[in-house]
Amino acid sequence: MKKILLFLLLAPFGYANAQYVVNYKRVADTYFENKDYYAASTFYKKALKITGDSTLAILPYGTERKSAKDEKVIEDYEGSIYNLAESSRLYREFSEAEKYYAVAITFTNTRYRKAQFYYAECLRANKKFTPAIDAFQVFIRKNPNDPLVKEAQKEIASCKFALEEMRFPRMVQVRKIASNVNGLGSNYAPVKVGNDFYFTSSRPVATAGKKDIMKTDAGEVQISTKANPFINNLYTTKTDLGVADISVRMMDLNLPRNVETAAASFSPDGKRVYFTYWRERERYSIYTATKMDDKWSDPVQVGLEINSKDFNSSQPFVTADGKYLLFSSDRSGGYGKFDLWYCTIREDGTLGQAVNLGPTINTEDDERAPNYNTITKKLLFSTDGRVGLGGMDFFEAEGDLITWSEPKNLGYPFNSSKDDLYFTATNEQGTRGYISSDRESSCCLEVFEVKKESFNIGGILTDCKTKLPLAGATVTFSNAESNKKVITGVDGKYLFSVDSKRPVKLLFAKDNYFSITKNYPYEELAKADTMIYKDYCISPFKLGIPIALDNVYYEFNSAELTEPSKKVLDFLIPIMEDNPEMEIELGSHTDNIGTDEYNLDLSNQRAKSCVDYLVSKGISESRLTSKGYGESMPIAPNEIGKGKKKKDNPEGRAKNRRTEFKVTKK
Repeated sequence: MKKILLFLLLAPFGYANAQYVVNYKRVADTYFENKDYYAASTFYKKALKITGDSTLAILPYGTERKSAKDEKVIEDYEGSIYNLAESSRLYREFSEAEKYYAVAITFTNTRYRKAQFYYAECLRANKKFTPAIDAFQVFIRKNPNDPLVKEAQKEIASCKFALEEMRFPRMVQVRKIASNVNGLGSNYAPVKVGNDFYFTSSRPVATAGKKDIMKTDAGEVQISTKANPFINNLYTTKTDLGVADISVRMMDLNLPRNVETAAASFSPDGKRVYFTYWRERERYSIYTATKMDDKWSDPVQVGLEINSKDFNSSQPFVTADGKYLLFSSDRSGGYGKFDLWYCTIREDGTLGQAVNLGPTINTEDDERAPNYNTITKKLLFSTDGRVGLGGMDFFEAEGDLITWSEPKNLGYPFNSSKDDLYFTATNEQGTRGYISSDRESSCCLEVFEVKKESFNIGGILTDCKTKLPLAGATVTFSNAESNKKVITGVDGKYLFSVDSKRPVKLLFAKDNYFSITKNYPYEELAKADTMIYKDYCISPFKLGIPIALDNVYYEFNSAELTEPSKKVLDFLIPIMEDNPEMEIELGSHTDNIGTDEYNLDLSNQRAKSCVDYLVSKGISESRLTSKGYGESMPIAPNEIGKGKKKKDNPEGRAKNRRTEFKVTKK
């Protein structure tokens, strides 16, 4: 899985009017060793003679391979291709990286065996989830003992998760901010304080031309450039973000030279700011400044409770009540790389000791950019340590800073196949806000506006017999992700709110009533706008009390069911399916024509025919019993009158020739 650095996906440095005193491969190798991957990729392409129109590399320096024994040429060629793929991946240009890893996976030299893993990773980042699964499986098969196998298995699970998420997207609107906020470089960690909008940007700050000395193990390489560094700074604007051309200015924090700042968070009154502060080759620390007469004081470290020369602390977040500071750190005592921590903010502004948010939140990988809503008690953060769509994904957990629910992935399109982090809410419930993501960029984070929406399923539950609203019934909602329950009140109403239109099942149940299940397939939900409203009823029963099945007939003088009778019995199938613990008895009755023995035997056969039919439809035979009662339990007179005036009663006989069922166990 791709790994993000502390705050940003490093934006490419600009190199104009360059004059080079060494061959292209040596320049590329120098930039690569100094982790300037954009420049490295540029010069590897020159070394390999890859132009903007070509998709395949050729041998370095235009040399034709004379024989397979020309090991130096092969080594230079394969090394350049692999490093070009690595450079492209590391500066987040996954489309380019995919092309070159596709060449590198054909190399037989074992030093390039990880190309298969990174090729699969690029496929995933480029939303090619099914081919990515295949590529990860190839890596596992070829390298069963590699430490990356565990990561590959997680990536496969993530690709499968992503495919499901793309099928049933969440009800979230995601819109890129169309303004000068998203300029060159990375733009991320947005936060709104009153009418002011703050964000971090690595947009270029022009400087005079100079000589860069790139140091390597083999010596020094001097390259003449016109420097245009991408330095992270805090920026602000007061203009509506809906306006395309807005005025953006750097936040006036009176910083020393060569210092970078990022990820600001403010106290509730907006007069104190916390942010991450670092210099090149130094650890990340959290600093703070206060506002006096619209001017910010000189930044100072928050203290040893948070900062240390031995570890990094970054990405501070102040809760809306001003009582807690959450942050990300790789300090000792955690569960992985970067964990989420919190400390109290005392009334005098000093901080309490840092406390880890615990193993329910933190993983063996990275947890970043916490945002805790004190109203909803929900923590929203980013991590690459769990199954997701890829890269850093947003997760949400509910808790009180000590005890947490299991974090839930916020799904697509809140998350993407690339990096998604830095959520900030713009309303109390946290359903609107901003995020940072590189989903539409080849290299860098950008700011997006997000709006969560919901879909409601509701109605009224009644008693099928009385037609009145049914109180005290349990209505259970379930889909692929969750189960929810409500108990109906005197009005019989039920209502569920969901964030996607995945297939839904509703179960309506109450003691001494037959439960019913109603299914809503995706196609039905997709046609609806924001709500489906349907009323249902459930039927009462009493244990051991027979219920007549009208119009169950048999062939004359036979136990064989007629086709119309089978349709009547079909009525019992959903009842049995919706009430899986229920057992019933099917009883058959006759009129008094014929001997008692004959009628009892015939009724037993007919009841057995009903049971056999239900078993043929998938109902377990262990839940069904049959019993014939013959003519012993009439419900109407077979004959009317007395003595010589006695006459046949066809209507009564018809009622007595009946099939019933009764619940013997619920």
